[in-house]
Amino acid sequence: MLTVSPRAAERIRTLQQEEGHPFLRIRIEVKAGGCSGLSYDLSFATEIKEGELVFTSEGIELVVPKKSLLYLVGTQLDFSEGLDGKGFHFINPNASRTCACGMSFAV
Repeated sequence: MLTVSPRAAERIRTLQQEEGHPFLRIRIEVKAGGCSGLSYDLSFATEIKEGELVFTSEGIELVVPKKSLLYLVGTQLDFSEGLDGKGFHFINPNASRTCACGMSFAV
């Protein structure tokens, strides 16, 4: 299962409003690439494709392809506005290492 922190949920709601679609789902995928071997990909999802699962956390619907779920079980999507950068980041208990930007990882 995947979760969204309250801060990330608030930011997602803001982005949904800015896009004019307050009920857009968030698609989270893991793709090959990045400096650590795998990278996260976030996008809005207007539809659910075959082979995707839907999770709801903090009122936000997350769409995840089954093949990505293996890497994401137990992961939380968070958002920060700290000195080290503003943006979404993943707290992934499955990652053995991550890169400095936090968008690439290895298992």
